[in-house]
Amino acid sequence: MSILPILMTAFCTSVGALPILFIKDISHKGKDVLLAFTAGIMVAASSYGLIPSALKLSNMMTLIVGILIGTIVLTFLESVVPHHDLDHSENNVKQSSVILFLIAMSIHNLPEGLSVGISNANTQIEFGNLVSFAIGLQNVPEGFLVALFLITQQVSRMKALFFATLTGLIEFIAGLIGILFGESFEQIIPYGLAFAAGSMLYVVYKELIPESHGDGHERAATFTFILGFITMVFLTDWFR
Repeated sequence: MSILPILMTAFCTSVGALPILFIKDISHKGKDVLLAFTAGIMVAASSYGLIPSALKLSNMMTLIVGILIGTIVLTFLESVVPHHDLDHSENNVKQSSVILFLIAMSIHNLPEGLSVGISNANTQIEFGNLVSFAIGLQNVPEGFLVALFLITQQVSRMKALFFATLTGLIEFIAGLIGILFGESFEQIIPYGLAFAAGSMLYVVYKELIPESHGDGHERAATFTFILGFITMVFLTDWFR
């Protein structure tokens, strides 16, 4: 049992946010392409990594329950927490919207961190590494997009990097909780994996795909979505 995979997975969020310090300006098309590429990675991480792993440890009913819980929880959070969708608009938003956006992203990272921690507490070392790799890889573009959203809302680049790192820290803390209790509650591992998959799929369909198709760049976004999906499948298969 090691905390290194948890640390590296959470750190990927900061790595993804780093380029925001050097990028001067990003066109709408560039943002759409990045969103679509991230969506492809997240769909592949769910369908090729998390879902098969959950099935390996449980059964179809557990998978369905976990995915539905993840979807329902995010739907509930969106209805009770004032939620600001990813937006390419250059209009200013209130500071409270930025804070609530960060809260939503942090909540989204909780099941991912728990899944990484619990899977690494399990005796199946290769399985834990696979889950860490899948979630860590999708954390890279996710960190970039969190930082990108913040700077489009007039948050300074250094603060955007800090807040993106903070969402990764939330995932690290959740991972520590998962690894501490994972050996005692290994039966919840497949539920956690399915929950993370459901929450990822919700974010992709509700947020990333509609936004990546919102500025007339549907064709480029579609190709980069597929490229992101293939990239994640290839890397996951290679890592195995």
